[in-house]
Amino acid sequence: MDAFSEILNGVKLNGAVFFTAEFSAPWGFSAPASKQMADTLAPGAAHFLLYHLVVEGSAVVEMVDGQPLELNSGDVVIFPNGDAHHMSSKGAKRPFPNYGINDKIKARDLSPLRAGGGGETSRFVCGYMTCDPYLSRPILNGLPSVFKVNIRTDQSGQWLESSILHLVEEAVSGRVGSEAMLAKLSEALFVDTLRRYVAGLPEQQRGWLTGARDPIVGRSLGLMHGRIAHPWTIASLADEVGISRSALVERFTRYLSEPPMAYLTRWRLQLAARSLERTSRGVAEIAGDVGYESEAAFNRAFKREFGRPPGRYRSDHKVSLVTLPRNGRGQDESAASGTDMSRPSPAIRKRRESLSEKRKRSEAM
Repeated sequence: MDAFSEILNGVKLNGAVFFTAEFSAPWGFSAPASKQMADTLAPGAAHFLLYHLVVEGSAVVEMVDGQPLELNSGDVVIFPNGDAHHMSSKGAKRPFPNYGINDKIKARDLSPLRAGGGGETSRFVCGYMTCDPYLSRPILNGLPSVFKVNIRTDQSGQWLESSILHLVEEAVSGRVGSEAMLAKLSEALFVDTLRRYVAGLPEQQRGWLTGARDPIVGRSLGLMHGRIAHPWTIASLADEVGISRSALVERFTRYLSEPPMAYLTRWRLQLAARSLERTSRGVAEIAGDVGYESEAAFNRAFKREFGRPPGRYRSDHKVSLVTLPRNGRGQDESAASGTDMSRPSPAIRKRRESLSEKRKRSEAM
């Protein structure tokens, strides 16, 4: 699996369409920051993203800082951090009327809201996505506060758009299962939009997103994210991707500003930190899951990265573990490598057994 898919598979995207409209010019509305939206749509969401799909007509999005962005039919505009913004017909003046948007959102009413001044019509669909900001950080950090792509450039995008519109109609009519299917298509639309955005990035741009697009760097990232506990070396990684060690280091560093093994170490420790925050699992078990054979080596590496040992870090960042099962498994751990870690791989089981034997021998001495 490629790096982009590994990350998205691990962060457990959840989303839905929450609003549809047919507005005639002049029209406009203001969308609050993500925290206020999340309180209504997805209470407790760690990270909340917004998007609008323009089905017909045009619109203008304006950020709080005054940055305008013109939208046309087929455009999807995404707000990766759910920033507050205004959306309107061209030339519409604030303050905008109160169309009763909040009431429709709270009622989960997907029937189109029809309003405006009687001019040119614009139709659009609004959706949201939630994810773990910690585990999706490689992607989120490379995105601007707002961006758009057009999905009508090929058949797959056109199919997504028509399917979403069809399911919106079914949801309004009350057909069983339509909202669940709409949620999945909403997630697919979000991923498809991200893919299109990444594909359109300039060749000279650097960062995780363009690195993931590069055939060598992307393959390396996919391998490391997909097999996080594997005892990778620069030699074994270079052999897997079919390039010399020096060439791999140079190419990887060109995009991500650090060599592969430094990146892998930092990502492993970030995953471990997330487990310490969100689970009650033991330090040795967490260390083994992220590729450390020695708990002592893990402790030293963790302290170098975070400035404190794992136990201290856990107490400083503790969240409520009352509702977690005894083994501490939650969504975050299945996200660690993009796989189901509730069933550890043979390599991880072997490493855990080795750590257990070492502890027993130490206690017997």
